Amino acid sequence: MAPLLILCTCPDRDTAQTIADQLVDHALAACVNILPGLTSVYQWQGKRESAQEHLLLIKTTDEAYGTLEQAITALHPYELPEVVAVPIVRGLDGYLGWIEQQTATSTDSKT
Repeated sequence: MAPLLILCTCPDRDTAQTIADQLVDHALAACVNILPGLTSVYQWQGKRESAQEHLLLIKTTDEAYGTLEQAITALHPYELPEVVAVPIVRGLDGYLGWIEQQTATSTDSKT
């Protein structure tokens, strides 16, 4: 299993907490960090926008990604939520093994 770090912004603490809880409860993520106080500046529908958001740092695996993405899009209020996967190329072996172990339940049920 290849470990991934998923970045996802949320409009408020309640949304961030709901998504984090669901991902961990359904073994789609081993851990989700919620970082408040993020300012995003972006173009949307031809206008520059700025928003205060919360950033989720989601630790998961490549195998769990598809179901995790579906869960985020189902729970997220944005029309086009940020869901960006970054491969984890190095890390403490024990921690990376823990990510794999925690998300194995979600991938075992698909086989």
